[in-house]
Amino acid sequence: MGEMSLIYVVCENTEQAKNIAKNLLQKKLCACVNIIDKMQSMFFWPADSEEIQEADETILLIKTIKENFSDINQEVLEMHSYEVPCVFSIDIDDVDGNFLSWLTAQIK
Repeated sequence: MGEMSLIYVVCENTEQAKNIAKNLLQKKLCACVNIIDKMQSMFFWPADSEEIQEADETILLIKTIKENFSDINQEVLEMHSYEVPCVFSIDIDDVDGNFLSWLTAQIK
């Protein structure tokens, strides 16, 4: 199995985050998901707007392997309420060997 990746997703609320996390875990696309509630975001929306929007949002930190990004992204897009959800991956250069073994054993 491949290299570890951390996928960052911003969700509208905790309920949406939990639903996405459970779906990804049940499909064995990831080994673990951390949910961080009550993040404050500031952004322009719609894209051509000059008005700053504010929202309380929830972060998903999805621990997986690099090869699963496309499948996870597709699942998130199908379940997400936002027109343009924030989904990106961070490649992990260094990771404890025991953790990496556990992680890869959990993923299909």
